[in-house]
Amino acid sequence: MKKVSILGSTGSIGTQALDVISRWPEEFSVCALAAGRNIDLLEEQIRAFRPQLASVAEERAALELRRRTADTPCRVVWGQEGLEEAASFPQADIALNALVGVAGLNPTIWALEAGKQLALANKESLVCAGEIVMDLAAQKGIRILPVDSEHSAIFQSLGNYPNSAIRRIWLTASGGPFFGRDWEELADVKAADALKHPNWSMGSKITVDSSTMMNKGFEVIEALWLFGLKPEQAEVVVHRESVLHSAVEFEDGCVIGQMSPPDMRLPIQYALTYPRRLPGNWPRLDLFSVGKLTFCPPDRQAFPCLALCEQAGRQGGDRGVVLNAANEMAVELFLQGKIGYRQIYQLCRQALDDNEFTPAPTRKQIFETDAKVRRQIRRLALAD
Repeated sequence: MKKVSILGSTGSIGTQALDVISRWPEEFSVCALAAGRNIDLLEEQIRAFRPQLASVAEERAALELRRRTADTPCRVVWGQEGLEEAASFPQADIALNALVGVAGLNPTIWALEAGKQLALANKESLVCAGEIVMDLAAQKGIRILPVDSEHSAIFQSLGNYPNSAIRRIWLTASGGPFFGRDWEELADVKAADALKHPNWSMGSKITVDSSTMMNKGFEVIEALWLFGLKPEQAEVVVHRESVLHSAVEFEDGCVIGQMSPPDMRLPIQYALTYPRRLPGNWPRLDLFSVGKLTFCPPDRQAFPCLALCEQAGRQGGDRGVVLNAANEMAVELFLQGKIGYRQIYQLCRQALDDNEFTPAPTRKQIFETDAKVRRQIRRLALAD
C-alpha cells in the first residue's frame, strides 16, 4: 500500500486526488494533509481518510481544528514548520504538491530533500526555481512525476525514450473563455467572465491564468525544465476540444500524443500509480462523439502574457520569479475588482522591465525578489 502526503488537500487538485484515493482503499492510504484556512473541509477529510498529521496555515485555525478532531488520531500542526513536516513526513512514500503559487516552492524542496517521490502540480516550483529543483532531484535520484495534464501527456507520450529523442513538444491550450476576441475586446472583461472556463474545473487563480494564457506560458517554462528542452523545442497550439492533452514529436518525425476527456483525475492517478495503470472510474473518450479535432496557433497579440512567458523562458535566471510574482499579485487585485483585466499583462510587463536581471538566483534571492515585486505591483496598481 502506497502512503500519500497531500499538500493543498482542500484545493481543486487536492480534492480530486482524494477522490482518486477513495476509489482504491487497497492501494493507497493518506498519512498527511496540508491545507490553508478551510478547516471545515479539512475536518471532513481527516474523518474520511484518517491521516496521522494535518497542517494548516495559522495557529488559531490549528487550535480550532485540534478541538474538533480530538476524537481522531490525527495530530494538528501549523505554519511553515507544520507544512515542512507534512512535505517530508517520514511515513510517506509519495508527496503530492498541489499548492498554488510560489508558496509551493519550499514544500517541493523539503519533499525532495527528504527523498520522497514527488508528484508535482505546483508549476511555480519550476517556473521560479527550475535549476534548483531539478538539480536537487538529480542529486537524490528522484524522478519528478508531472500532474498537470499537459506535462503528464508529454511524460506518457515520451515513454522510455530519452529526452534527447525529442525534436519538439506540442503543448495544447484550450484557448480559454475569450478565444477569438482581440485585445480591444478584452478591455471590459470582469472576473466572473474570466472564471468561465469552457472545459476544465480549476481554482480561481489558475482559471484566470488560463484565460490570459499566462498559465500556458508557465507550462512552457515548466516543460523546459522537466524534459531538459531548449525554448525553441516547445510549441503552443490551441486545441478547443481539450481532448489531445499534448504530444511529443520525435527526431524521426513521428508524433505521439495522449488523448482523454478533460478530467484531472486521470493524470493525478497516473502520477500516484506510476509505472502501473489502474482502471479509471470516470467517463471514457468516445471518438465518435468527439467527431473532429481542431488546431490553430495562439493569438499572441490578444493574449500577450504567453509571449512574456516565452521571453522569460529564453532569458532564464530570475525572469520566471519576477513574472510569477507580478502575475500572482495582479490576478489577486483583478479578482478583487481593483484593476482591469488587461492591466494583468501591463503590470507583468512593467515588472520585467523594471527589475534588474539576476542570472542564477539563490533560494533566498528568489523569495526576496518575489516579495519585492509583489510590493511594486500593489503600489503601481493602487496608484493608478
